[in-house]
Amino acid sequence: MLAASWSRPVLLSVAAVLAAVLTGCSGADADGSPSGNPAASPQQQLGNAATISEGRVSLIQKLGETGPLRTLNVEVDGRWECVDCAGDGVTSTGALTPEQLARLQTLLADPGLTKETDQARQYRVTCLDALTSSLLTSSGLITSQDCPGEEQPPIAHEILLLLTQATPAEPTS
Repeated sequence: MLAASWSRPVLLSVAAVLAAVLTGCSGADADGSPSGNPAASPQQQLGNAATISEGRVSLIQKLGETGPLRTLNVEVDGRWECVDCAGDGVTSTGALTPEQLARLQTLLADPGLTKETDQARQYRVTCLDALTSSLLTSSGLITSQDCPGEEQPPIAHEILLLLTQATPAEPTS
């Protein structure tokens, strides 16, 4: 169960991101009309719905088409909840250390993060059976895959490493 402070629109945005990113469902264009292009990036499909409030971050991971869905939500104060992060169906909770939280907030506030969104990079998922990691931030959706030759967005990759080192979430498949 998500923390009570997560609002219904945030939960709906996370659900929409999960549907678009991990199952390939089309969402809506930026103007709100249905996307007729299934190859469009998740950010293009979802329009402005693919963001959450400042200081919060969600990490959504899935290994290949059939792997379990892993979800990590981190609050502004550093409390986190990880649903099925180890692929064992267990929900874990905890909190980042003050140093981890300070680093996370610095990375989330970096203006360069907006250049790493799926929309800015015109990102397309390219690997099959790879671990797909999607960060949902106030800047937008940032997706990467653990596959050979894929260039990782540097700020988002630092956020991913910080989160996977501080929680049961996994950095690679």
